[in-house]
Amino acid sequence: MEKKQNKINRRNFLKTAGAAGLGAVFVSTGAKADSNASGKLQEPLFPQVPRRKLGKTGIDVPSLSLGAMFNLVDNQIILRKTLQWGANYWDTAYNYAGGNSELGVGKYLSKNPDVRKNLFLVTKASGARSVADVESRLQASLKRMNTKYIDLYYGVHALSAPAKLTDELKQWAESAKKRKLIRFFGFSTHKNMARCLASAAKLDWIDAIMTSYNFRLMQNPQMQDAIEACHKAGIGLIAMKTTGQTTIRSYRQKVETEEDKKLIEHLLQQGFTQEQANIKVVLEDKRFSSACVGMENVAILTSNVAAVLDKTKFSQADMEIFKQYAASSCGSYCAGCAHICDSALPDAPYVSDIMRYLMYYNSYGQQDRARELFAQIPDRVKNKLLNIDYSLVEARCPQRMPIGRLVAEAVGKLA
Repeated sequence: MEKKQNKINRRNFLKTAGAAGLGAVFVSTGAKADSNASGKLQEPLFPQVPRRKLGKTGIDVPSLSLGAMFNLVDNQIILRKTLQWGANYWDTAYNYAGGNSELGVGKYLSKNPDVRKNLFLVTKASGARSVADVESRLQASLKRMNTKYIDLYYGVHALSAPAKLTDELKQWAESAKKRKLIRFFGFSTHKNMARCLASAAKLDWIDAIMTSYNFRLMQNPQMQDAIEACHKAGIGLIAMKTTGQTTIRSYRQKVETEEDKKLIEHLLQQGFTQEQANIKVVLEDKRFSSACVGMENVAILTSNVAAVLDKTKFSQADMEIFKQYAASSCGSYCAGCAHICDSALPDAPYVSDIMRYLMYYNSYGQQDRARELFAQIPDRVKNKLLNIDYSLVEARCPQRMPIGRLVAEAVGKLA
């Protein structure tokens, strides 16, 4: 890694920030100054997360954004703290925390209405099966969050097939913009990402996309080609699932392999946790405007802020270590290429979803959410999961995952 004199040491950052009440630690990095009572310009008390342009929208967004998949009604402090650091991009969805994520945003804005004008608010039409569903979910989200408009609306939440980007949906997006209900339109995707991105690059009405992207997925040439196509088309790109956590186990557990030990020791020598380094690796790719990360408490937020404020640049040798680790541990990570599983198991097109739910359970600590999602799989599929021959899909899996064993594990934990 290239070292700079203004490198932020994580440990010193956390120690100093805590002693100062998380304030007045650094000079602001490009943030707008505020006026005090005497009319003099005053720098923000907190260092501000660096900002990047969101594609052709021309809007500046923070390079670290809040993924609010959790209950914000009872966690208002995380919203206040993100704003202090300049992470004013909040990403939620119609179905997150049973609606309590959006309701939490609404609660905060009802008490702090002046915040809205400086907020970049994003939500998604979870579970929408028609344009009418998209409209109804948007209206519900507006009401829940006490806002008149959404800055970026993902009209398809978890796009898996480009065919869903229809002319009817395009017309709806144009209508919603004319009605000033949304400013920008796009979709999120964590299945068949390369196909979805490549198709979107050919459309002129997609403003932004949130896609899974991490040190593992960046090794995929099809993914790289699709990202480049979107970048050239001016589509803003937001990275999610940046940590590249595994399906089989949490990397927060005890280090089990020599590959784990080599990577973690290398990162710790540089002063980073693996989670911090994973975010930094993604943001090394300047085609991405922001890394959207789930941050349920102030400790995680502060750690991630320290990572994005740090100006260390990863060297080619650093990137090679990540590449080697991705290759050696690929059998524990589902890359979301669902079309391969679906073609091998046409009667059970949920394998990639099950792998993702197991990842939520094992690596994200989201056991309840994993069970809720698993419960939505049709009973006709769930009832035969343990009787399916997975040898064909295992043979086709680019990651060489033990899919049969993992499905059995998921049934045992999630059913």
